[in-house]
Amino acid sequence: MKTHDNVTPRQEALAERNLCGALASLESAEEVRSFLRDLCTPTEIEAMADRWAVVDLLRREIPYREIHRRSGVSLATIGRVARFLIRGNGGYETAARRVSELRRAAPAAAGV
Repeated sequence: MKTHDNVTPRQEALAERNLCGALASLESAEEVRSFLRDLCTPTEIEAMADRWAVVDLLRREIPYREIHRRSGVSLATIGRVARFLIRGNGGYETAARRVSELRRAAPAAAGV
């Protein structure tokens, strides 16, 4: 992680909280997309998208090499995501669960 010689750990934590607050304030996937495109480089967005793409496959216990074959995501990235799914901060699991709940609710809301 990049270090800032003139920024204290407290200031870094505050900056991270402010970023999280900005993300939480957005109301739609399209708003998040616009924010991420302004905030991140295309390469950074691609790296995050790659990580997110393997979460569902890992949760379904698909082998790493099969995930790599399907997604093109490196085995190292797949392993990193798997480690954080198991011993991370719970963010992947929370987001995956909520996305799954939204997908299940969508047909019901549409009267299907």
